[in-house]
Amino acid sequence: MSTDATATTALRVAGRTVARYVTRPPLAADHSPRPYLHPVTTLAGRAVTEVLPEDHVHHLGVSVAVPDVAGHNFWGGRTFVRGRGPVALDNHGTQRHDGFKLCDPDGFVEELTWTAGGERLLAEHRTVAALALTDTAWALDLTFSVANVSGRDLSIGSPATNGRPGAAYGGFFWRAPMEAAPPGVFGPDATGEEAVHGARADWVAMCGDGWTLVFAGATGTTRRDPWFVRAAEYPGVGSSLAHGERLAVPAGETFVRRVVTVVADGRLDRDGAAALVRKAVAS
Repeated sequence: MSTDATATTALRVAGRTVARYVTRPPLAADHSPRPYLHPVTTLAGRAVTEVLPEDHVHHLGVSVAVPDVAGHNFWGGRTFVRGRGPVALDNHGTQRHDGFKLCDPDGFVEELTWTAGGERLLAEHRTVAALALTDTAWALDLTFSVANVSGRDLSIGSPATNGRPGAAYGGFFWRAPMEAAPPGVFGPDATGEEAVHGARADWVAMCGDGWTLVFAGATGTTRRDPWFVRAAEYPGVGSSLAHGERLAVPAGETFVRRVVTVVADGRLDRDGAAALVRKAVAS
């Protein structure tokens, strides 16, 4: 791997590059610099991620982003403070790419360190794989295993746990591209943003202009995390680490989450989405 500031590695499926992973993005501190995947595309080449959009300039394609780790912001932008609302604070952290344990065309294993205020808080082991499914769909399999290496008990929060109802973002997050019309969203038994946002479901789908993303929790623990879904304001889907209460991470302990995302050309219906999720998670 190159050591320059914008070093990237490519993921390939069936001989086609479907994603690029930026390991050391040259970003301002208030963007909470972190590695991210962008562009991610369908097999036909349609882009399904966005970075640095005007509406939320700290959104970075596909990343693991957390707005509150013991008061430190690893999401970017302003911090929601109870009783004050969103406040610009000098509290941003950085996810540092320490290196790859493995790096192949269809995936990689990466080591990262989460630092803030000169302190090493978390050590992460991240695994990303690109899986072939059909001639028109593939899957991105992302697992993050995060250990508290600070020597003290920590906890993870969200704007929701800090007093902003409905804003339980933080964890795996996928920013999709803004289009002329909001995307459609649905789950196994629900349709529409209001119905799927905050719900616990095996999967949730987002459909845009010629593309569909289907996000699935691939472990029991991940499936217990409610989905964070935005469609009308901007297109984005995440899995909430801290929905109703803060996630405690005692000193020396580790938490693990795994999300598998189907990336398909065209607009899938509910049965089609469910079938591809079953295939992707079983792969």
